[in-house]
Amino acid sequence: MPLARSLSMTSLNGLPQWEDEDLPVEDLLLFEVSWEVTNKVGGIYTVIQTKAKITADEWGENYFLVGPYFEHNVKTQVEACEPPNPAVKKAMDTMKSQGCQVFFGRWLIEGSPYVLLFDIGSAAWNLDKWKGEFWDVSNIGIPFHDREANDAVIFGSLTAWFLKELSCQFDDKPNIVAHFHEWQAGVGLILSRSQKLPVATIFTTHATLLGRYLCAANIDFYNNLDQFDIDKEAGERQIYHRYCMERASVHCAHVFTTVSQITAIEAEHMLKRNPDVVTPNGLNIKKFSAMHEFQNLHSMYKARIQEFIRGHFYGHLDFSLENTLFFFIAGRYEFSNKGADMFLEALSRLNFLLRVHKTNVTVVVFFIMPAKTNNFNVETLKGQAVRKQLWDTAQSVKEKFGKKLYNALLRGEIPDLNKILDRDDITIMKRAIFSTQRHCLPPVTTHNMIDDSNDPILNTIRRIGLFNNRTDRVKV
Repeated sequence: MPLARSLSMTSLNGLPQWEDEDLPVEDLLLFEVSWEVTNKVGGIYTVIQTKAKITADEWGENYFLVGPYFEHNVKTQVEACEPPNPAVKKAMDTMKSQGCQVFFGRWLIEGSPYVLLFDIGSAAWNLDKWKGEFWDVSNIGIPFHDREANDAVIFGSLTAWFLKELSCQFDDKPNIVAHFHEWQAGVGLILSRSQKLPVATIFTTHATLLGRYLCAANIDFYNNLDQFDIDKEAGERQIYHRYCMERASVHCAHVFTTVSQITAIEAEHMLKRNPDVVTPNGLNIKKFSAMHEFQNLHSMYKARIQEFIRGHFYGHLDFSLENTLFFFIAGRYEFSNKGADMFLEALSRLNFLLRVHKTNVTVVVFFIMPAKTNNFNVETLKGQAVRKQLWDTAQSVKEKFGKKLYNALLRGEIPDLNKILDRDDITIMKRAIFSTQRHCLPPVTTHNMIDDSNDPILNTIRRIGLFNNRTDRVKV
C-alpha cells in the first residue's frame, strides 16, 4: 500500500513531496506519535492501545510509539530495554548528550510495542527558543499561560529533533513514516516539514478542536457547519493558537485522515481540507477459543459487580439482583459531547415509568468518568466493610452448622433444624442484621468530589431527584 503520496495542498512553500511508492514493511520504520502514548487522557489512548498488537504483528521491530514521559505512568506500564535498532539508539544518545532525557522500553499492553518517551521537563529550558523557532516557520504565537500548548511545543520540538537525528543516518531512500495524532503532536509534524526532513507524514484528527468547543456550547453544530466564522469562533474561545496548530498540521501532512465520515465533513469545514483516507475506529475484540470461555468471564464479572452493589446499597437492598439491569456510560468527562446530559434525562423518564407500572425491574447505572476527587467517601467504604462483615458472619455460622450436620449424619440422625443453631449463632446474626441499618441514602458517587457544587452530573441528579430512594427503580 502506498504510504505517502504527492499532494497539491500545502501551507508551506518548497516542501519536499513524496511520490506514490510501494515499499516493503521491512524497509520502513513507523513512528506513531501521540500525547496519549502510555498517558491516558481520553479516547486516543484506547484507540492506540487496542490496535497496537495488530500493528506490532505487521511491522515487528520497526514499529515505535512516541509519547511524553511521566514517571507515575512509566513505573506501572513500561518495561525499560535497549532499542533494537542502532539508528534509533544513536539518535537517542545524541539527544541525551545535549541534556534531554529520552526513555525507551516496551509498553506492557497486548503486543508489547516499543515506546520512545520524551521527558518534557528536562527540555523545558528550551521553551522560549523553540517557541521562537515555531513562530518563524508558522507565524503561530503561543501564550505563556497556556501550559498545554507550551508542552505541545516542547514535545513537538523533541519529536522533530529526534526524526532529524534519525534521518541523517540514512544515505539511501528515506524510509521513515511518522503518524501524528491530534494537535498536541502536530508541532512535530510542522517542524519536520519546515526542516524538509525526508519523512513521510500522516496526521489523524479524531474530532476537530473547534468542533469540540462548539458542541460543548450547545450550538446546533452539524446543521450549521458551513455557517461558522471559524477564526472568530476560535478567537472568542481563546483557542485561536491551538486551532492554528491543528490546521497547520492538517495542511502540512502528506496524508490526512479522520476516523469517521462525519468527522471528515467536520474537518472539511473546520480545517479546510478533505481527508485523503477515512480510517474508522474499531474494537480489537479477542476471539475466544470457545463460547463457554466468554460465558464464564461474563458470569465472573457480573458476580463482582453484584458484590459491589450489595455493599453500596446495604440497608436499602430491597430489590432482586436477578431482576437488575446494569447500564454504563464511560469516557472523557465532557457532559454534553459524550451525551451524559441526554442519558440523565432519559433515566429520569425511565424511573418515572418503572414506578408508575410498579415493575420489579431495577436499573443500576454507572457513570465512569475521570473528575477531581480527594478520596473515597466514608459511606462507600463503610458499605463494602459491612458487606464483608456479613459475608464473614455467614461463613462462620455456615461452618458451625456444617459440622453439627456432619456429626449428626455420622450418628445416623436427622438433626432438628430448629435446634441446630444455638443462641450464640442467633445473636451473631442479629448483630449482623443491625449493622446493615443506615440512616442515610446510598450515595450517588463513590468519591468526595472536589468541586461538588459545580459538577454537572451531580447538579443534574439533584435537579431530577435521582437520590437512590427505596421507591426509585433507577439507581445511580
